[in-house]
Amino acid sequence: MLRRWTAAVAAVTLFGTLAACGSDDSAGGEPDGLTMGFAQVGAESGWRTANTKSVREAAQRAGVELKFSDAQQKQENQIKAIRSYVQQRVDVIAFSPVVETGWDTVLLEAQRADIPVILTDRAIDSEDDSLYETFLGSDFVAEGRKAGEWLLQETEGEDSVAVVELEGTTGAAPAIDRHTGFTEAIAGSGVEIIASQTGDFTRSGGKQVMEAFLKAHDDIDVVYAHNDDMGLGAIEAIEAAGLTPGEDIRIITVDAVRDGMQALADGKINFIVECNPLLGDQLMDLAERVVAGEEVPKRVVVEETTFTQEEARQALPDRQY
Repeated sequence: MLRRWTAAVAAVTLFGTLAACGSDDSAGGEPDGLTMGFAQVGAESGWRTANTKSVREAAQRAGVELKFSDAQQKQENQIKAIRSYVQQRVDVIAFSPVVETGWDTVLLEAQRADIPVILTDRAIDSEDDSLYETFLGSDFVAEGRKAGEWLLQETEGEDSVAVVELEGTTGAAPAIDRHTGFTEAIAGSGVEIIASQTGDFTRSGGKQVMEAFLKAHDDIDVVYAHNDDMGLGAIEAIEAAGLTPGEDIRIITVDAVRDGMQALADGKINFIVECNPLLGDQLMDLAERVVAGEEVPKRVVVEETTFTQEEARQALPDRQY
């Protein structure tokens, strides 16, 4: 009996020691036991896939329990997911809104439950900015402006330039803002958008819309696509029409994912404005801080660049996405 009692005490002591070691490992600034509900837009593009991977891997590194949902580009699915996270009493909710409007009711529910909310990648259009703690993402207006400014330089001296625009999801912040920035940049010039339609940020959507543009217009000089995937779809349509992308029709895109960068390096795309999807580590840091009650900036802008063909060739070997 004494021998069995001694062994039991030793086992309990060992378990306690291991538990204490586990606690020490998570005490170096990482959120111990933090639970995050993350409502993703979907998996509509290479950018979104890279963004999801970044969030998942960063959560694992930070010791955050991640409850993940894929909205499949439907707002009602995201609203259901957020309500589920509220019911589960997660510590923090993060999401990338499918569209800008229609969030006040569900975010008020999170606020009343004392669950902080972080916007990632996309903003919302609400008069009450107390419904979220911070917005982490790109400046989409600046992205559109960079695309327009490059085109003005590239076409300097040309009397007129006909542009077709492949827009992102209707009502989504990047679609609205990238159009705004581009039109601001080309205002008063000979560059004109002759047709604009949503390709829903998908490669198949970009191809389908570009096919329609090519049938309706025989004077297209430039394609401005709100993301790489739609631009890649446009390339397929242009090639199927017997034209050479990058030469017969110049192409500008936004994102700089690997497939887009490769097309740029190959000369099928002419210019790419970067939109960095690797937001995971910054998101986990912000989550830890807001849950701890720390004050954080209302807007955290991601630093990004642009790429020409030669710059894409240099960047591709070390590209992470």
